[in-house]
Parts: sequence; structure tokens; C-alpha cells
Amino acid sequence: MITATEPRSTLPNAPEAASPRGSRTAAVAQSAGHLIVAQLEREGVERVYGVPGESYLDVLDGLHDSSIETIVTRHEGGAAFMALAEGRLTGRPGIAMVTRGPGAANAFIAVHTAWQDATPMVLFVGLIPVPDRGREAFQEFDLTGWFGSTAKHVTTLDDPSSAARVVSDAIRIARSGRPGPVVIGLPEDVIRWSSEGATTLEPTPAARPEPGPSAIADLVDRLERAERPLFVVGGEGWSVQTGRALVDWAGRHRIPVVADFRAYDAVPHDGELGAYVGALGYGRSDHVATLLDDADLLVFVGTSRTDVLSDGYRLGHDAETVVVVPGDPVGHSGRLDQIIASDAAGLVANLPASLGRSFDEARLRAARDAHIVYTTPSAGALHDAGPYVDLTTVMSVLREELAPDAVITFGAGNHAIWPARYLEHRAPATLIAPRNGAMGMGIPAAVAASLVFPDREVVSVAGDGCFLMNGQEFATAVGYGAPFIAIVVDNGVYATIREHQEAQYPGRPSGTHLTNPDFAAFARSFGGYGETVARTADFRDAYRRARASGLPAVLHLRQDPEVRAPATGA
Repeated sequence: MITATEPRSTLPNAPEAASPRGSRTAAVAQSAGHLIVAQLEREGVERVYGVPGESYLDVLDGLHDSSIETIVTRHEGGAAFMALAEGRLTGRPGIAMVTRGPGAANAFIAVHTAWQDATPMVLFVGLIPVPDRGREAFQEFDLTGWFGSTAKHVTTLDDPSSAARVVSDAIRIARSGRPGPVVIGLPEDVIRWSSEGATTLEPTPAARPEPGPSAIADLVDRLERAERPLFVVGGEGWSVQTGRALVDWAGRHRIPVVADFRAYDAVPHDGELGAYVGALGYGRSDHVATLLDDADLLVFVGTSRTDVLSDGYRLGHDAETVVVVPGDPVGHSGRLDQIIASDAAGLVANLPASLGRSFDEARLRAARDAHIVYTTPSAGALHDAGPYVDLTTVMSVLREELAPDAVITFGAGNHAIWPARYLEHRAPATLIAPRNGAMGMGIPAAVAASLVFPDREVVSVAGDGCFLMNGQEFATAVGYGAPFIAIVVDNGVYATIREHQEAQYPGRPSGTHLTNPDFAAFARSFGGYGETVARTADFRDAYRRARASGLPAVLHLRQDPEVRAPATGA
């Protein structure tokens, strides 16, 4: 039996909920909106991110009495980026909730990022009532038409009795195989309907594929026949144990390991065996590109050969290739000799303790030495360098100041080259950056990181353009006590685009100039810590003051607009 119920706001003198926060009393019938919340609780969801909308009021009402914390953000793009960041940090889908039409449009950027980055997240979107469909009703849009090409799965809840199943399926789909975003439409009338006997479901664990003996035997045979193998790591799902085990195994066999673009934290960069030798993609060094192009066997673990990794489909396409991913190798290009259906942990756990041979130690040592030279900041201008701050020296200071488990976030832009090149990672879940190149992710990611790991240091390196795309989420950080330090690099220009213009249309800058505020005053206006750093030599003390404040903080660094990111090469 399905009965319609009225939203609380339409009931005269409706009493406040009597049950304490975190409790949920049993009922014969429960609205679909409340059942959604109950299933999220059962799935272990700790928080949801969102901007409220009248289209999903019953879900918001269910969250009123829930153990789940509702993080109210200032923009749907910020909410969805926070959910994406939580998915990357925890391996569990982050949850975002937005309203129809414009709200869904604002969240689209994070769904695209989660799809191309293969990150688990679930986006709930409020929709118009069912009887209004197809009539160009207020804020009506086609959910599947919008998200069908960039989400792993899109569905609409049209049966209130299926609410728990739809939620459970979404979380399983988002995590399983190649992770990705799932979008659920919630018609505002359907979520108010109740179904007698509807209840929550036992969560379905994500299947973890492991390679069979024949797949491992085939891989071992390929390795023992190779002369110049290379492991390329990336994607999601890495643990401290798996990353360490892989680089140690590779080091014992003298096999270099490199990381995919913005997956630099998959394996630890340190280690006495020194198997990690750098990262591919934008900002990569020439020695890493040469390793990729000269290898006669490429083993991709958690990722595959895509355009950014291969310098636009140019590097490493002819080598014998093995791809180890739990789902389809979406976006893979070039030769493909073996696919192993496994996550990184499954592969590493099944690698033999030793191969029938070791490889060229000189090759590995040369690659490691080149990596150390390339990623070590040169001596910077610690003296007064005028009105600008030297970012290379800033990175050198951060290498000394940051805790080993500090989380680094950044969006897209010229500023991202410095932390990508110079900051080390010793464990997974220490980097959140958009592999699809989306601007505006760094600040929301830092907010989420501080909420997920309240005892860890969180630093966001932000360009002036990238910061102001979602800088309003600084208010969210202050409101929820989520401290992090944003290092805002102010050069007054969209520098990456300016570089392309200079290369292709020299002397004709167009559409790249920025007029910026006082970013330190911006932070203080929200109740955070803000300081302008005028000299390179002042950065260390300023950073320590920001950290000691215990507040969300902005350090405003003015950079010479003529300075470009450190060039690839040596």
C-alpha cells in the first residue's frame, strides 16, 4: 500500500521531532526520503555535502534526526567537489545533494571530474514532481540527458518502496570495478510517499577481483623475458601496505616505478631501495618520458595509457603492455597484450617473492638520481626579492615543515606545477587534485580533507584564478571548524593559458588578465586567519603563524606575473 504524505512545512502546528539526534524509531511506514537517509546511515555514511533545495525537502527532514552530519556548502560545485574528495580519501563514495536544474548544472563539473578520474561518489538531485514532467516545468531538465555521458550510472527513484535498494545499488556501483560517479534523481513528490514494510538493506560489499594463477604466471613470463620493464601506478584504492610492498618488490628486482598524472601518492616516494623515480603527465621530467618510451614492457597498475600520461598519445605505444585494473581500461590507447582484472592490492599480494632474474641496476640508479635532482628545489632567494615571493623556495620550506601524512590539495593551473614537482608523498590519501584538469577543486577538497582527517595537516596550493572559482567554501571551513592553510599564488593572470598564448600568438595576450582582491583580508572577513607574505624570507614564520592559529587560513603570496612554472627537462 502506498500512501501520500504531506511535507512537514505544510502541516499546521507540526511538532518538532521528539527523538534525539542519531536515533531512528521503527515505523510501519516510512517516507522514501527518510528511508534514503536510513540506508545511507546503514552504509556507514558519516556526512553529506549539499546546498538545500525545495525539491528534496523530505530527505533534508530525514537528515534532521540522523547521525549523518549535513555539511551545508555555499555552491553546488563546492559540495560535489567535497564529496569527490571524500571518495578519494576514503575509498567510499562521497555523498552530495543538490536541487534540480541550476543546482544540478553547478554540480556537473565534479561529476565529470569523478568520471575521468575514476573516483567513487554519489550525487542526489532533486527533481520536479512526476505529473509535471515533459511540460517545461520550473527548473525541469533531463537527468539522463545531462549526466548520461559522464556518469557511471544514472537512475531516478520512481518507486518509494525501492528507495533503500536504489541507494545501496548506487554505492556498490560507484565502488565496484572502475570506480566512478552515480547520479540519483529524486522527484519531490515521490520522496514524500511512504511504503508499508519498506526497510533498509544489508550493505553489499564491493567485489574485489584478484588475479588467478594463470594471469600471474603470464605476467611473470613477460617480466622474465623483458630487458627494460617499467611499472606505472595510478588510480584509486591504494593503501600504505600495498604501495610500500610494490616499491620494495620492484626495488629488489631493479624495476623502476613511475606514477600517473596527479596520482603521485599511490606509492611512497622514499625508501632505501629507491624504486620510485617520478611522475608522468604535465610537469614531468625528460628522464621519466624517456623511461616510458624506451621500456620494452609496461605494466600499468590501477591506470592505463591515456593521453596526458603519454604526452598526447606519443610515448610508449609500441611496448608490450599489461594493464591491471578492476574494470575495463577506459581510455587506454596503443598496444594491449594482457588485461588482469584486479585491484592493486590483489596484484601485489600475488606477485612472487622473487623472479628468475633481476634487471639493470644502473638503469634504476640513474633514474632515481635524476628524479632526486629534478624534485629537489634549488637554492631560492631567501633575501628580499622585492614585491614577489619565490615559489621554489616556498616548496623547500614546505618540505621541511609538513608532517609526513599531510594532505596536499590543488586545482588546475600554473601554480600546481610547483607542489606536483617538489612535494613528496609517503602514503596514499595525501593528494587531492583533479586529473581531468578542473579548476576550483583545491579549496573544497581541503575542506573535505580537514573534515575527514581532523588531526592531519591540510594545505592547499591555489592559484588566484583557481581559488576564486570556489573560494566561497572558505566560509564552509570556518562554519564547520575545518582548518587548513591555503597558499594563494597571486600573479594576476590565468598563467597556463597565457603561456599557450605566448607560444602560439606571441605578443598578443588576450582574455587572461585578472583583477584580484586582498586575499588575506578575504580570509579575515570570514573569521579565518589571513596574512600577506611580501618577502620570500618571511614565508616560514608566516606559515607557522597560520598553522598555530588553528583556523582556516590564507597566506597571500604575490608572484611575478612574468614567472612561469619550472620547465620540464633535467
